[in-house]
Amino acid sequence: MSETQPEQTTNQSPSVVTPTPVATPPATKAVPATNSGLFSNWKLKAGIIGTILAIFAIGIFTIGFYWVNIVATMGLNNWSRRANAQPIECMMRDTDNNGYVSCSAKESDGKPIALECGSSIFNIGCRVKVKMEP
Repeated sequence: MSETQPEQTTNQSPSVVTPTPVATPPATKAVPATNSGLFSNWKLKAGIIGTILAIFAIGIFTIGFYWVNIVATMGLNNWSRRANAQPIECMMRDTDNNGYVSCSAKESDGKPIALECGSSIFNIGCRVKVKMEP
């Protein structure tokens, strides 16, 4: 015969699990989002700025180079309109440094006219150099 022994009773309370407090991180200031877009790389920014400056420099050089021709062509067109002639063209530079560029026009009957047109914005106009015979 087997005897069963009664359970042992003890006066122990059930174990209580207390949650451990989780440390809260210290309050931080809001940091703006980093610029992680297309223009975040300094090399790209420097390249874009360099390209813009190079285009600007080339534009200034081009206008400076052609400025004499632009002004002389304006004078040639103005003179041709008043003289009832057909403008042909002007040279690119003032080769003898007298402030005038060599230009040419054609009279209504087809005879060419050699002109000197001013190369300064303060001297827009032309003067007849020589009437040439065809």
